Amino acid sequence: MGYRVDIISTERVRELKEKYSGRNFFTSKADICGVCFQLYTENRGYLEMWTENFYAMGDHVRSHARAYEVSDPGEDPHVDYDPLSSTVFIFNFDYYGWVKSIALGVTGNLLEDVHNIFSIHGAVIDVDGSGVTLIAPSKTGKTTQSWGLLRMPAARLISDDWYFVVLGNGRPTALASEKNCYIDADIGDVWEEYRPLVACTEFDNKGRCVANIRWVRGESSVIPSTSVRTVIFLKRDGSDHALQTELDTESAIEYMLRNDLCNPHQLIRTGDKMKLRTDFLRKYFDSCRIFLVNTTTPPEETQERIRKLIA
Repeated sequence: MGYRVDIISTERVRELKEKYSGRNFFTSKADICGVCFQLYTENRGYLEMWTENFYAMGDHVRSHARAYEVSDPGEDPHVDYDPLSSTVFIFNFDYYGWVKSIALGVTGNLLEDVHNIFSIHGAVIDVDGSGVTLIAPSKTGKTTQSWGLLRMPAARLISDDWYFVVLGNGRPTALASEKNCYIDADIGDVWEEYRPLVACTEFDNKGRCVANIRWVRGESSVIPSTSVRTVIFLKRDGSDHALQTELDTESAIEYMLRNDLCNPHQLIRTGDKMKLRTDFLRKYFDSCRIFLVNTTTPPEETQERIRKLIA
């Protein structure tokens, strides 16, 4: 994780609220998997990206969780987090991507504690009624390959970055976390279908933006949920000549633990939390087909192999 997280008390939250009570915060409430999450920020750009990124929650709904994005020269860049009140203070960040990911991390922590709903830092696509999830560490091709799957006529997006899972008697249900996607500027370099999406979008200082895939794939290209059938892990390892491998549940859990659950935004990593998440993953993976794909080949070739696996 590229930032420090300090766990604070609810009393410290009250002190920080009082300290910054004179600030002129913009504020907006988002509906993140049913959680009312309220952002406070002095950065108008962050506010605009937030409102494009997430589904809106009505102003009359009281917030379940909240984030204060604060510029303060007296503080180093870090996060203060109180799990009890689901309140986080984000100090001196210049990157919207971390702001939205911290909000998702707080939401995930709340949902797993209270509602037995767990989060996955990964993409999930519905292909002709069957859910496919791509889970991977950074820089292994998750976004490239998930957006490649979205080019299929029968494919619809649930999430390209983070989703929530409900376990039941049948297949696991994946639930969307965001309304629109926070994408890299180079997505149109790989798949030309997305060049119009990139061309009409303004990018931030990190070369990323919130974009609406419906502009190029139509209004029905995004749906709120799917039943997951196939899990595909990615790696990029030139020393391994195996391009794809089928995994059992325990091998899949080993992959996740080895890669920090492929989620750098777990705000709490205590032993109890990791056991809770591992028990969830075991039940989740027991219900799915699981593959590991090596992304050392050109994106088009990797995409073809992934499509054959889910056919």
